[in-house]
Amino acid sequence: MSTKVAIVTGSNKGIGLAIVRALCKQFQGDVFVTARDSGRGQAAVESLVSEGLNPMFQQLDINDLNSITAAANFFKQKYGGVDVLINNAGIAFKVADTAPFAVQAEVTLKTNFFATRDMLTHFLPIIKPGGRVVNVSSSVGSRALNLCSPALQERFRSKDLTEEELLGLMQRFVQETKDGKHKEGGWPETAYGVSKTGLTVLSMILARRLSKERPNDQILLNACCPGWVRTDMAGPKATKSPDEGAVTPVYLALLPQGATEPHGRFVSEKQVQPW
Repeated sequence: MSTKVAIVTGSNKGIGLAIVRALCKQFQGDVFVTARDSGRGQAAVESLVSEGLNPMFQQLDINDLNSITAAANFFKQKYGGVDVLINNAGIAFKVADTAPFAVQAEVTLKTNFFATRDMLTHFLPIIKPGGRVVNVSSSVGSRALNLCSPALQERFRSKDLTEEELLGLMQRFVQETKDGKHKEGGWPETAYGVSKTGLTVLSMILARRLSKERPNDQILLNACCPGWVRTDMAGPKATKSPDEGAVTPVYLALLPQGATEPHGRFVSEKQVQPW
């Protein structure tokens, strides 16, 4: 029986670190902190070790394809694949940031959508039977969806939307912000919101594909909202601690073997939400 393994992207601080802490206590297997910066990642591991926990570290920059493929190869060789993948890494510009909207759109989607998609492209093939994949999205994505034009809402909610078409829509949003035409194109004024709309919809598309291509493997893939959490990103006024923000992602990561739901859903407070 090979050792089970769970990995959490962007987990040297904030919600990611809290997810690792919870998994160290509840998951029967090895749990990996991953971070772009090895020094910060090792410091995070040491802080958890001081709490009596035993996480491990693997360097992983989701914006670097070579880093993604190196990590995927490492986990395939050492563990024969991955049992739990939590895509937590993400960014958001501060409200007061003066960067032009087009810059915010390009940078935000690069990490939150395109880089996370790269992670899924390279890691889904090595998710083991019975595996769990959790994409940390946001209810801001739901709100952004409701602010899109009716035509865009229809596509984003369509069961026949393909990954390629979704990719095209995300690229179109970035381009239309550069052209100053995103409002005409039916998009809302929130790059973070659109990035998370894209991530939630991508989760639904990939879950349908898993059900079709690996029907007997009982892999569950979902997107979730951790809530408004006190982190560097969300600020000190948020209502939840990082440990409270970790509850729903960890719940989805530890869905019992044999469970068939939720799958391809958007989950908040451990409840499936309408999309």
